[in-house]
Amino acid sequence: MGTGTVLLIVVVVLLLIVVGLVVWAISAYNGLVALRNRVGNGWAQIDVQLKQRADLIPNLVETVKGYATHESEVLTQVTVARAGAVRAAGDPGATVAQRAAAENQLTHALMNLTATAEAYPQLQANRNFLDLQTQLKDLEQKIAYARQFYNDVVMKYNTMIETVPSNIIAGMFHFIQAQYFEVDEASRAVPQVRF
Repeated sequence: MGTGTVLLIVVVVLLLIVVGLVVWAISAYNGLVALRNRVGNGWAQIDVQLKQRADLIPNLVETVKGYATHESEVLTQVTVARAGAVRAAGDPGATVAQRAAAENQLTHALMNLTATAEAYPQLQANRNFLDLQTQLKDLEQKIAYARQFYNDVVMKYNTMIETVPSNIIAGMFHFIQAQYFEVDEASRAVPQVRF
């Protein structure tokens, strides 16, 4: 082998290494972008369910108000908590933790409302109330599923950001970790609807 042949082999090997690194970098970057987009989509799914729940609450409050007028403290708690959740949802600067805190407050208020409603047999027999309770229960299950999906995607995304070698690309292109949608212990239980 001549010097020219050895030099050509070295250049080809170096070129293959460079091409391999570029392909890996593109793949890692695209993987991070795809996961970041899935995190965004997961959050949007939670947001849709939370909006539906917030839209259902005024009807629920009005129905309960007709039967339990002297339970104004519980009704006020639900109304104030809903307003806080809607305000947090409309705030583009609100973090996931702030949204979770507002939604946790609303969940607590709804659990109190459900417990209060159990003391009113006429309310328990009201068709509109029963329909609203069923819708609320279904929404709570959808919210729980959406939270699980979101948190699973956040875990994959954050893991990719933290692990070698993709952390190099994440650092170069300023990918930041996503926040989990965490709920407090009292909010983990789905409100029990008793008929």
